[in-house]
Amino acid sequence: MIYVTGDIHGTIDIYKLVDFFSLESQRKSLSKKDYVIICGDAGVVFDLKEDDQKTCDILSSLPVTVLYIDGNHENFDALEDYDIDTWHGGNVHFIRDDIIHLIRGQVFEIEGKTFFTFGGAHSQDQYFRRIHIDWWPQEIPSEEEMEEGMINLRRYGGKVDYIITHTAPYEVLIALGKDIADEEEEFVHYLENISSEVSFKKWYFGHLHLDEEVDDYICLYDKIIEIE
Repeated sequence: MIYVTGDIHGTIDIYKLVDFFSLESQRKSLSKKDYVIICGDAGVVFDLKEDDQKTCDILSSLPVTVLYIDGNHENFDALEDYDIDTWHGGNVHFIRDDIIHLIRGQVFEIEGKTFFTFGGAHSQDQYFRRIHIDWWPQEIPSEEEMEEGMINLRRYGGKVDYIITHTAPYEVLIALGKDIADEEEEFVHYLENISSEVSFKKWYFGHLHLDEEVDDYICLYDKIIEIE
């Protein structure tokens, strides 16, 4: 089984997972061969101190394996120090055996389904943060990362089952009444191009701290849903 949810921000919003899976494991037989995907801002690698350790310990205690994409509140300098491994067809960072960072622009084959993953977004509170301490410029994807994403999508003939991102395509953000910062305009237009050129069933994203649907685009925050 594969579940998906929105941001957890380290220990701040992590207990929605604890509460959900304590009940879900009573109803279903779950194991580390089942998964939950976090749509960015996991906060697994952030302060490199006690909170990261507590976050990882809580996630490892869940009955499922945790997969996550990066959001905008991640320590990208530290993430880049992890070795890159290949897992289920795409590049990943193993934070722990049961906590896996899904790198941008990859396609993964999990339980017979294909997932295109692309983290990153703009921090609206950037100017209240300190560069390379609690804010990192790598939050906005590079041209190379975006090109790699397109190359991998072409390998699958422009068709995947699900797309997992942190922020959303341009038109979806507009439909949700969101302002688009200059810093992220190129990236959300890139996502918009993907939305118009790639065939997919559902697109899941976080970042906006709400639970809302716009056609096949599903924004998640508190909700945890099972992917059918």
